Amino acid sequence: MAQVVGQRAELAVKLGLLAVLACTAFALVLLLWRGQEDTTRNEVVTQPIPFSHKHHVGDVGLDCRFCHAQVERSASPGFPSTQVCLGCHSQLFAGQAMFEPLRESARTGAPVAWKRVHRLPDFVYFDHSIHVAKGVACIDCHGRVDQMPLMRRVSSLRMDWCIDCHRNPQPHLRDPSHVFDMRPLGADDMASVQMLSRLQSQQRLTDCSTCHR
Repeated sequence: MAQVVGQRAELAVKLGLLAVLACTAFALVLLLWRGQEDTTRNEVVTQPIPFSHKHHVGDVGLDCRFCHAQVERSASPGFPSTQVCLGCHSQLFAGQAMFEPLRESARTGAPVAWKRVHRLPDFVYFDHSIHVAKGVACIDCHGRVDQMPLMRRVSSLRMDWCIDCHRNPQPHLRDPSHVFDMRPLGADDMASVQMLSRLQSQQRLTDCSTCHR
């Protein structure tokens, strides 16, 4: 019996050490991520088709949801399908060489290989639909995309940047009906007390498991 108890105690010690090592490794990864120099901010990501948000959003006036149809109901906003693009470009500028990836996609059925501009590490969970529903405007994270000929990342997306908003969300919220507006947030747009009451507590918003699952 004494031997069994000893084996159990030894197993418990080993599991405890493994847990400590895992937590330490996770903490080191987070510290390295926070301390890493951000060299990609404001860099333009080369896309298979040089899509201009300035033209489509700023000049034409397309709503974000026209291309990112899933943003209100999914963790990911999604990329525009080939059919969405061809809704206009089967007629407009259809013969342009830059649209060859679009024509190839229509021929083969393979989606256009759009590249992510705003990318978080795999150990970070982010849900677009929750933020949209709570009144976080697109421009708060993505900037004035209606003024960007080519898309670039303007926010750091670092952990301290996210936590600053989670600790004090009020300055970043507006009425959900105006989330897709491209104008800067004004004093009259500030979230009401009723809206703030629908948020989780600050403790829950800043809890590790909220973003690291």
